[in-house]
Amino acid sequence: MKVTITRLRALTLPALAILSCAVYASAQAPQATPPPPTAPRMVQFPKPVEKTLPNGLRVVVVQRSEMPLVSAQLLIKSGGEVDPADLSGAADMTGALLTRGTTTRSATQIAEAIEALGGSINSGARWDSSAVSTDVMSSRIGPAMEILADVVRNPAFKDEEIDRLRRQYLNNLKVSLGQPGAIARLAAARLVYRDAPYGHPLSGTPESLPRIKRDDIAKLHSMFYRPDNAILVIGGDISPENGFAIAQKYFGDWQKPATDLPRLALTTPASEPGNRRILVIDMPGAGQAAVLAVRSSINRGSPDYFRGIVSNSILNGYSGRLNWEIRVKRGLSYGAGSSLDTRRWAGSFSATAQTKNKSGAEVASLTLAEISKLASGDLLDTELTTRKASLNGGFARGLETTGGLVAQVSSLAIYGVNFDQINQFVGSVEAVKASDVKGFAATHLNVDSTSVIVVGDAREFLPALQKAFPQVEVIPVGELDLNSASLRKPASKN
Repeated sequence: MKVTITRLRALTLPALAILSCAVYASAQAPQATPPPPTAPRMVQFPKPVEKTLPNGLRVVVVQRSEMPLVSAQLLIKSGGEVDPADLSGAADMTGALLTRGTTTRSATQIAEAIEALGGSINSGARWDSSAVSTDVMSSRIGPAMEILADVVRNPAFKDEEIDRLRRQYLNNLKVSLGQPGAIARLAAARLVYRDAPYGHPLSGTPESLPRIKRDDIAKLHSMFYRPDNAILVIGGDISPENGFAIAQKYFGDWQKPATDLPRLALTTPASEPGNRRILVIDMPGAGQAAVLAVRSSINRGSPDYFRGIVSNSILNGYSGRLNWEIRVKRGLSYGAGSSLDTRRWAGSFSATAQTKNKSGAEVASLTLAEISKLASGDLLDTELTTRKASLNGGFARGLETTGGLVAQVSSLAIYGVNFDQINQFVGSVEAVKASDVKGFAATHLNVDSTSVIVVGDAREFLPALQKAFPQVEVIPVGELDLNSASLRKPASKN
C-alpha cells in the first residue's frame, strides 16, 4: 500500500506544479484598472430611545439583538479641557483611576469580578468627556452595571494607585518625548490653541504630573462626576424598558449636588497669516524628521461637518493625495495623511508625515502644496466617489459591533448631535459635491494661515526650510516647554 501511495504522489506532483504556477501567475497579474466602487447601500440602524432620570442623568438605550451582548458606557460631559491651568493630566488621571479601586473593592477585586462575568471594564478621559465602559453577555449586565456604578460613584483614589499611575504616565511621556512624531503632535496643540484649555497635553507634562495630588483628583471628581453632567448609553441585546430599569436601579439614588455645575466657555485663537508659525524643534542625532502642518478648524456641531470630513478624506488614507504624492510617487515617507479633529468648542486640522532628515523641507512644501490644490485644483468625480466610498465603509465597519454602535451613539450624545445622523451619514456624505470640497478648503484649510512644525536633526534640513519659508523659528529640544504657548522655556536668570 505504501508503494501505491508513493506512485500516486509522483504522478500528481507535475500536475500540481503546473496548477500552482497557473494560480500564482493569475494572482500576480496586475489588474489594469481597479473596479469602481459600487453604489452605496443605505442601512437602517436601530433608533436610540432615551429618558432623563429625576436626578438629571440622561439614559440612552439602543436595542440590537442579533447577538447576546450588551455594551454600556457612562459618560461624564467633561474631560481634559477642565484641567486646572497648572495641572494638565488631572482629568485623565482621574478617569484612569476609577477602575483602580473603590471604597469597597480593590483594583484586583474589580478585575476579578468583571472577569468572572466574562466581561471587561475600562475607564479614562479624552477631550470633552470622561468615560467608564463595560462589555458583557446580556444575561450578566446587572452585575456588570453594579461594578460600573461603583467605580463611577465611589472611587477610593488611594495614594499608592495614584503614585503608580503617575509613574506610568511619566514613563510613557519620557518615551514620547524621544520621538519626533510625538513631539510634533504635542507642540501642534500649542500652536493652535495656545494657552486655551485644549492647548495642554491631555496626559500631562513632566512638570505638571508631579504636582497632581490626591486632593486635586478628588476635587475634580466631586465637581464634575455628577448625574446632571452624565450620560449613560446602553446598547445591544436589551430592551429600552430593561435598560431604563437597570439605570434606575444602579444610578437612581445618585444624588445631584446642590451647587451649580461649573461652566466652561472655550475660545480658540483663529488661524490667521499673522499668527502662523514655522517651527523647527531641533533634535540632534534624530534618525528621522517629523513634518506636521496644523491650523484651527470647525467644531463638531458645525454645519460644514460633512463637507469637512469629505474634504479630509481626499487628502487622507493610503489612496489619499498626501500619501500618493509623498509616499507612492516620491518614496519620501512610509506614510502621510491628515486628520480633522472636531471637538465641542473648537477643532483643528493637521497633516503629517515622517521622512528622512534631508527631505524634511521638501515634505513640508509638498504637504502644503497638496492642501492648497484642494481649494484651487480639479477634483474629478472618480476620485470623489472613491474617497466617499472609503469614508462610508469606515463608518459602517465601526458600527458592526455592539461596542462600536454604543461608541457612535455616545459621541453624538456628548456633542448634542441628533441621533438621526447615524442613518443619515451615508446620504450626507454622498450629497457633498466637488464645489463643496473646494469651498471648504478655501475657507477652512487656507495654507497661508497654516503653521508648520518640523522635528528632527535641523542641520540636515534647516537651510532648505529657510529658503522655502521666511521667519523660521528654531527651538532646541532641551528648551522645549509644553506648558506654554511659546513652547520655549524661560531664559535662565543666572
